Parts: sequence; structure tokens; C-alpha cells
Amino acid sequence: SKQSVSILKGFHVNGVCSVNFSASGKLLLSVGLDEQHSVAVWSMLNGWVNDGILQCCHGPCIKACSHTCSKYRVFSAQFRPDSDSTFVTVGVKHVMFWQVCGSALLGKRGVLGATEGIQAQTMLCIAFGADNLTYTGAMNGDVYVWKGHILSRTVAKAHVGPVFSMFTTLRDGLIVTGGKEKMTKEGGAVKLWDQDMRRCRAFQVSTNVVKSVCRGKGKILVGTKDSEVMEIGEKNGACTTLVYGHTEGELWGLACHPTNMMCCTTSDDKTARIWDINEKIMLHKISLTSGSRGCTFSHDGNRIAVGQNNGEFLVLDVVSLKVLCKKRDRSGAIHDIRFSPDDRLLAVGSAEQTLDFYELSANCQLNRVGYCKQIPSFVFQMDFSADGKYIQVCCAAKHCHILKILVLDSWIVGTGAYKQLVFKVPSGDPVTESNVISKITWNSYTRQETKMNLSAVLGDDVIGIWPKNCDRGDVNCADVSRGGNAVATGDDFGFVKLFDFPCREKFAKHRKFVGHSAHVTNARFLRDDSKLITTGGDDCW
Repeated sequence: SKQSVSILKGFHVNGVCSVNFSASGKLLLSVGLDEQHSVAVWSMLNGWVNDGILQCCHGPCIKACSHTCSKYRVFSAQFRPDSDSTFVTVGVKHVMFWQVCGSALLGKRGVLGATEGIQAQTMLCIAFGADNLTYTGAMNGDVYVWKGHILSRTVAKAHVGPVFSMFTTLRDGLIVTGGKEKMTKEGGAVKLWDQDMRRCRAFQVSTNVVKSVCRGKGKILVGTKDSEVMEIGEKNGACTTLVYGHTEGELWGLACHPTNMMCCTTSDDKTARIWDINEKIMLHKISLTSGSRGCTFSHDGNRIAVGQNNGEFLVLDVVSLKVLCKKRDRSGAIHDIRFSPDDRLLAVGSAEQTLDFYELSANCQLNRVGYCKQIPSFVFQMDFSADGKYIQVCCAAKHCHILKILVLDSWIVGTGAYKQLVFKVPSGDPVTESNVISKITWNSYTRQETKMNLSAVLGDDVIGIWPKNCDRGDVNCADVSRGGNAVATGDDFGFVKLFDFPCREKFAKHRKFVGHSAHVTNARFLRDDSKLITTGGDDCW
């Protein structure tokens, strides 16, 4: 049903860094982010686990016991897979072995004993074996083997770099480890060990850093630093990528294809990617010279323009992602980039508080034909007029200007100062006459003909999207559906909201959705309004 059955609160105050069910599912272990990284065990009344799945959890869930753990970071906490009373926590130079005794927790620190030359290490992960054995993966690449709470031995350089994840299958006792290691004939970031961790088999994977591993039914599931999920066959070692994603950095660039069920995303990870929405797969990926926070499709759907954080922008072929042309006249980051309605002009908004107009010739040459400079902050949203003579820009300064285009198009532009300005295209002259502005039909408002969307957070038609007592920077994006009857927004609180459009009354009624763990950076409707695509700043979309 995907409905919450219990919300456990009142004990942890600064966040929760680790949770784990006991073998039966009747107990839940949690570790907090307070100064002492307190641990708590919760009693899940009427709950049990079958094949790793929580079957039921009705009625109250109460805290059975708790204890302070460590003043240093705790990275993992796990019950033994055959126990409801024993668990282990690991972290910065920290290994603790715990016993649940009614309403009390008893903890023992790991003892290195007389093992020669062994020093305390930062531990990142945990696995369990038969006969009360525990394995912990260390930051230096070693695996520590514990009998009870006393160190028995170490497996030196199980991985060249940190051991991030371990998983034990109690049925056969084999152990999978994932860590940081370059792919070679003898080694790799994923290894399968025997019960004593003395012999291993390394698998060839297309990444040097594996952050999570799991094993079952002859297959190993791998989560990578690059936000990919891979599946490895144990018999033949074949590796298949099941899920792709952007890597480190924030994800802001998003554009939907005007005719097909595809979208393009660009990120601070220096890649641009094209996705098939129906199949939920990545079709193409291209590496960039810098991070990117803005992209757009041409109206005929044949080209993609990508703006980069170093001021350079590219025009790519949609099918092959071949670079058709590129240009760099500014050094500031490009936050938005748009094609004119006839695809002859490209508008590029820079962090240098400028907006440049480039004419795109038949042989894919870019010639700057004009620019705007009277912009109080960086341009983050813009839109051409339907006839291409004006452009509207949003910025934080809270007023509007309009510029005329001599032979080309006009734009709506949004800037970081959160003002709304209008300029002529391509001369860049500001337009301030209200009688002129009121007669302009914006390209987004003729969406059914142009197949483009309104994506400005300012204007009379979207006054109602702003919540009470909010900062003008709290709403990051807005997009009007192709049908013109709804507008979706994303904000700094992780919410995606859906309003009726136009939305001219303050604090309008809306539906609110969650799913992102951080601020929502962009939102776009697909060509047929069947889906809304959103991106998150510090999470996946």
C-alpha cells in the first residue's frame, strides 16, 4: 500500500544515520546524529520478517532501550542475521558489540588483544559469519575478523582502498566485499570470499568505487559511487548495469523533448545524459569539460544546447550527441539557455548578469548578434515572445524589462535577483512601457502550437504559487502543462506542488508531493502531460 504504518520519534534529535531490523523483525535498531551518536532499540509490536520483508507492523511501536554510543561518527549498525538480541556498531576508530537485555543495552568495545602490529582503524561496514564471527571492513582496506568481541586476525589489503560494504549469505557462508580498487586481471572493486576469507574471486566491473553489495540466487547486486546499480552473475562474471544516474554534485539541468518521450539532464558531475522515459533507461551520455546547470532542446527536436559552469556552451546532435558547435564568450556559469521559436537564435543567460543572443547558421556556426547588460542578477529563467521580437527574464530584483529583437525573437528571462525583465531581441534594449508589455504573447503561452512550456516563477499568472512568509528564492522552478490547465513548482523544502493555471490569487490551493530529500531544482511536464519530471539538488531524480 506504500502507506506509513509507524512513525518513530521523540528520541533522536539531529537525524538518524543508520537503521536495521533484527532477525525476526520485531526489533528495530537506530543510530542518531547527536553528539554521542545514541543508539535505540524499538519494539515493533505485531511485526515479523519473512525472507527479508517486513510482513506486518500494526499497533504502537515503543522504544525498548537506548544508550550512548560514541562521540565520533558511527557509519553502520546491524543485528546479527540470526539474532534478536545481538548487534554491532562501527565508526571512526570504533567497534562495539551490544547485547539487548530487557530494557537495558550492554556494550563491549572490540579488543585488539595481543595481535601484533594491529592498530585501531576507522571501520565502515559489517558482516557476520558462523560460530559468532564478525567481519568489519576498514578504511585502510583491511578486513578485521572478530571472535566475540576479541580480534582474531586481519585480512590485509582485502581491497587496495577502503572496504565500503560487506554482505554474508549464511546459507553457504560466502562473503561479498565492495571497496575502492582499480580493475585489474587479479583484482577489482567487488570480491567474493570463502567462509574463512582466505580465498577470493574478483569480478571485473566498470567502476573503481563500490559503495554497496548484496548477494542472492547466484547473483551479486552492486551499488556504485556513480549512482549506478549493477548485477553480476557469479558463474560467468557477466556484469549488467540496471540503473544509471548522475554522480557527485547537484542536478539542475532538465529539458523534455518536444515530440518524443525523452528528456535530457545535465549536472555538476560534468555529464549530459538523454533518458528514455517509457523504458526508464539512459540512451546516451557525453562527458563535458565542466559542470552544467542548463540545457534545452530545439523546437524540431534535432539538437540540444548545453550551458556549462565555465561559461562555454555546446550544441549537440540528439541522436549521436556529437558536438555540432561550441562557443565561450563569458567565464561565468550559464544557468539557462533557450532556442528561439524558429530555432535560428540561441539565448544564453550567464552568471555575469548578461544575456547573449547567437545566430545559428545552417552550417552550425555561432555568431553573437546582440546582448543584454542591464540585468541586476544572473539569469536563471527566460522565454521568447511568440513572434521572437522580445524576451522576458526572471531575476531577484522584482520588476520587469522587455527587449526587442530586430529580425529575430523575443524572450522571457528569470534572474537570480528574482526580478522579471523584458528586452528586445537581439538588440538587448529594455522594454518598460506597460502598454507594450501587455500586448506581448509569450512563446510559452502558445504551447499547443510551439510545444514549449512556461517555466518562469514570476508573473501575474503565477502569483499564487508563492507560500506565506517565504523568501523570494524558496521556489526554484515552475512549469505549465501543455494543456495549459496546471502549473507545477519545486521549492527549497523538497516539495513538488501542483496548482491550477492561471494561478492569480495569492496562496492558492494546491496538491503537495514529496520524494526528494533536498531542494527541488527543476520540474518539466512531458510533451503529452502524462508525467512530470523533477530533479533534486542533492539526490537522484
